[in-house]
Amino acid sequence: MKKNITFISLNYAPEDTAIGLYSTQWVEYLTENGCNVSVITAFPYYPQWEITKDYKDKPRFLKEEKEGVKIFRYKLYVPKTPTFFKRIIHLIDFTLGSIINLYKVKNCDLVISVVPFTSSVLLGYIQKRRFKTKLWMHIQDFEFDAALQTGVGSNKKWIFSILFQLEKWLFRKADIASTISQSMLTKLEEKTLSQQFYLPNWIDEDTINPNIHTTHSYLKSEKIKVLYSGNIGDKQDWEVFIEFCKALDPFKYEIIVVGNGSKKDWLVKKIKDFDNVLYYPPVPYSELSNLLCSADLHILFQKTDVLDTVMPSKVLGMMASEKPSLILGNEFSEVKTILEKSNGGIYFSEFSLDVIKKVDDVFENKNVSYEMGKNARDYIVEKFSKEKILSNMLDQINKM
Repeated sequence: MKKNITFISLNYAPEDTAIGLYSTQWVEYLTENGCNVSVITAFPYYPQWEITKDYKDKPRFLKEEKEGVKIFRYKLYVPKTPTFFKRIIHLIDFTLGSIINLYKVKNCDLVISVVPFTSSVLLGYIQKRRFKTKLWMHIQDFEFDAALQTGVGSNKKWIFSILFQLEKWLFRKADIASTISQSMLTKLEEKTLSQQFYLPNWIDEDTINPNIHTTHSYLKSEKIKVLYSGNIGDKQDWEVFIEFCKALDPFKYEIIVVGNGSKKDWLVKKIKDFDNVLYYPPVPYSELSNLLCSADLHILFQKTDVLDTVMPSKVLGMMASEKPSLILGNEFSEVKTILEKSNGGIYFSEFSLDVIKKVDDVFENKNVSYEMGKNARDYIVEKFSKEKILSNMLDQINKM
């Protein structure tokens, strides 16, 4: 008998980055393996923080059916400039609208709730009680921890005290809880009594494939091409990025930023001072392999006071492209462990001119950069293969 699964995720296709990409691929895998899946989600808006043109004129409640998946959407409030309080309204609006959509699902044997939003667990709990079934909570990001650490919640400690109590209450309603890194799993143990399961994000090595890529139009420079591709938001350290741009030799390197997010306008204004730094809008997922594999060096500068409240999924794509990475982050980060175990790039916890020297050293000898890139891909394909991880997930569902 086919399992009926309610899958609750704020982000879903046609969003093809970050959580939207992984939620979509998860649902597709469930469907391919004989499950009936109903998705509770929002109208697509990320990473540009604006509902996409194809959906702007759609009714507030929308039902779609694509490749056997029933999709129930709610047109939530999306702030153009997502301040702390606007994000709260954004969260509450999605939650209230999605409660109505929950009741349009008529059969359910298992509920899967993806965090963020934390309130997705509340929605999952309602569905769990309705159908007397089990709830799987999957943590992509401890959103309250991340907000506090990145400064979004500064001077609002009393609000966060309430939010963390609510989080703890909700997290204990799950029967099983999974998350995407070992250190996040440790943090999860402090927040829930539920059974825990390691479910990292994955890479489709056949899609991100350096052996079949063509040079992307954004990266045709004869210089060494340094690429940042992804969300341009509060979790990245853009001040360090600007320092990096100042220090890198403009005659030797070209820096390309591809993405969107709440800090995009600020960043575009800042990089106008540099002749060798270019900005482009996000590419569709179908072009991602060409984009990533056309770079010579990938960069990711995280704020160093954020310790694995999130495991950046973009790191998997960077490493799968068979190119070295340069990453700034907390000295105890799991990303550091992965990069050092793989010998697939350079990790640092404080920016200095020594970082620039290390980059120069890597590209003085083509064999060095080639070996780094090869090490990165070999490690990621071995540890984070899509088929391996999603088959483990399916085994866990069958046990439940």
